[in-house]
Amino acid sequence: MHVRDATTADAAACAAVYAPYVTGTAATFETEPPSAAEMARRIEAAQAGHAWFVAERDDAVVGYAYATAYKTRPAYRWTCETSVYVGADARGAGVGRALYTALLDRLVRRGFRTAVAGLTLPNPASAGLHASFGFTPAGVLERLGWKAGRWHDVALLRRDLVPDAGADGAPPAEPV
Repeated sequence: MHVRDATTADAAACAAVYAPYVTGTAATFETEPPSAAEMARRIEAAQAGHAWFVAERDDAVVGYAYATAYKTRPAYRWTCETSVYVGADARGAGVGRALYTALLDRLVRRGFRTAVAGLTLPNPASAGLHASFGFTPAGVLERLGWKAGRWHDVALLRRDLVPDAGADGAPPAEPV
């Protein structure tokens, strides 16, 4: 397996990995799978300010992970939101771990201080992956999204990207 920066040429493959999550699960609250063109736009936007990685096995994309802005207001600029999606044939093979290792390292190097993830509950595989990377519970938003004929809760998780940041210290620089 090989992990690398995504390009817009990976858009169709990323869309193919993501589509079953949209159509068959509540892991995402999107209800229509995005097109390859929309996925290309998302990759380009994430690469401009945060990061997007793909994992390849036998020259085929089997998963991806990315980060985006957590919120748009300026005070949140050192915080990002992370996501990871792994194709059904590649789950349990370390793909998510490899992707998150690359993603979190890049976010640290870009100057981000905190990563946030939202998980539709229940999702023990994703919860376990996030816990293994030091994400801790930050709360549960009950009945947050309606999909597949019912309400779903979302767990919020957070992780300090810079362990010694200190609660009172200002960040040293703008994220890049």
